[in-house]
Amino acid sequence: MNVKNTSKKLISLICLFAGLILFIESLIMDFSGSTNSFRGAMLVAGMLLILAGMFTFPSLKHHRTMVNIVFLFPLLFTFAITVIIPLILGIGYSFTDWNGIKYTEVVGLDNYIKMFKQPSFIWSILITFLFVIFNMILVNLVAFLLALLCTTKIKGLGFFRASYFLPNLIGGIVLGYIWQFIFSNVVTKFTASLFNQNYSILSDTHTAFIAIVIVYVWQYAGYIMLIYITGLNTVPRDVLEASAIDGANATETLFHIKMPMIASTFTICTFLTLTSAFKQFDVNLALTNGTGSVDGFLGAENYLTNGTEMLALNIYSTAVNKNNYALAEAKAVLFFIILACVSIIQVRISNKREVEM
Repeated sequence: MNVKNTSKKLISLICLFAGLILFIESLIMDFSGSTNSFRGAMLVAGMLLILAGMFTFPSLKHHRTMVNIVFLFPLLFTFAITVIIPLILGIGYSFTDWNGIKYTEVVGLDNYIKMFKQPSFIWSILITFLFVIFNMILVNLVAFLLALLCTTKIKGLGFFRASYFLPNLIGGIVLGYIWQFIFSNVVTKFTASLFNQNYSILSDTHTAFIAIVIVYVWQYAGYIMLIYITGLNTVPRDVLEASAIDGANATETLFHIKMPMIASTFTICTFLTLTSAFKQFDVNLALTNGTGSVDGFLGAENYLTNGTEMLALNIYSTAVNKNNYALAEAKAVLFFIILACVSIIQVRISNKREVEM
């Protein structure tokens, strides 16, 4: 047994040593600007040899856990590069005069003070909260009703489920342009034939906001519907049969049995709807591009021209269109704080409601 363990240790040490050499050498070649085409293969081979050495080493404790960590590293590394590090850097840049490439001085809280002096930004926050409230109610209501329909014993359930979910597969930019054509061409002809007036609901700020809500509900309700269907299908059949034997009708079964038993599903759907509505960008950009007049908001000169511009689009416009990246970073930091606080409060309230139900 000792001879076997010794041979395993020797093989694993050779793999580890060879893997480290290949791994380090490939990194040196890469950082030194070498044009050797084999450095990528050397890097992969080195990592595989290191994994093989760690996995086969007989006396190494928890070596399987170490291997699992190594396999998780690409995902964790990607998450850190795309989310954690940009978040930290963004917070730092919000206190500077960053122009998207570099910064020359630290300005402290100037960007935060400046953004709260912009009536257009305050309006974007207000209209975003209004949009979130409307969509949390409408999306969940429509999705739950569709889920109830798609869990009944009717023919063609698969067709109905696929049809309701299909809008969610269309990209937001494409969806926005499709509905822009519908509102500007199809609906206008309909109103012209009925009221003798060629009117587009995208031409007025209030009705354009309603149009964005309609498109968002149409797109997102099918996705939330599938989650509600999953929740409704988890309700035990014996409980439903017992309620039917006790004389409960369909309405009583729904409100007193099904809904309390899928309380966690309501929490998930509400959370998803809230976060998605807050981050609404693509449909807002494609459908109205944030345009719309608002008269005299917070003493603004004449009127605001971003009547349908929500918070995510306002941040994008500040950075890209106005080329003020530092101010956009400050707005993004505030956006993150608002979204985090509202999400935590919503989850806590929903969890408390689950216990009560």
